[in-house]
Amino acid sequence: MLKLESVDVAYGHVQALTGVSIEVRDGELVTLLGANGAGKSSALMTVSGIVRPKAGALSYDGVDLSKTSPFDIVKLGVIHCPEGRRIFGGLTVQENLRMGAMRRADAPAVRRDMEWVYSLFPVLGQRRRQAGSTLSGGEQQMLAISRALMAEPRLLMLDEPSLGLAPLVVKAIFQVIRELHRRGVTILLVEQNVRQALAVADRGYVLVTGKIALEGTGADLRAHPELEQAYLSTAKAHP
Repeated sequence: MLKLESVDVAYGHVQALTGVSIEVRDGELVTLLGANGAGKSSALMTVSGIVRPKAGALSYDGVDLSKTSPFDIVKLGVIHCPEGRRIFGGLTVQENLRMGAMRRADAPAVRRDMEWVYSLFPVLGQRRRQAGSTLSGGEQQMLAISRALMAEPRLLMLDEPSLGLAPLVVKAIFQVIRELHRRGVTILLVEQNVRQALAVADRGYVLVTGKIALEGTGADLRAHPELEQAYLSTAKAHP
């Protein structure tokens, strides 16, 4: 479904990704791991068209994403739930969800999906008329994921969904990620919580200073003796 081949990304003179090759197949949950500064978010922003690659190729269902606008990438079903939540604080929970569905014309289907995301995160249903800014950090993350789901993703990209959240909230969010995977949603997950990410992932890649250092199944990476070292070497490169 998604394929990156030898992709280079730079911000001015700062190299973010070097020769990165990644595949995500239909129905898979693939995780990108790595410490801060490893290039994980840059990879997602490149797929969603926010950042353009300097070299390499990236395609989604045969479409060249390097020549496709972010708006048209969304129309293809590639939905990016960014790090930092970025909900609309002045809008209610329900209005945020409608923003996620803004390109959809089937009103009954939108209403059904809204009730579905409320079933995934019942607290959002209880707070549907509250402003996004009044929600807790965990509730805002739930809203960000739900807003992405309202866009009917064929490929859902989640960037650090557990960052800074309490353990009980992290557990609830990963339960939903498992449920989405069970339903056949294709997911590309960026996550620093290695244990949780590899527990749900079919396959994973570990980035170290913008390069793929390790790859394999979730089970293989959990048992890989060099996984911890990959994080340590990244930390040393980015003190």
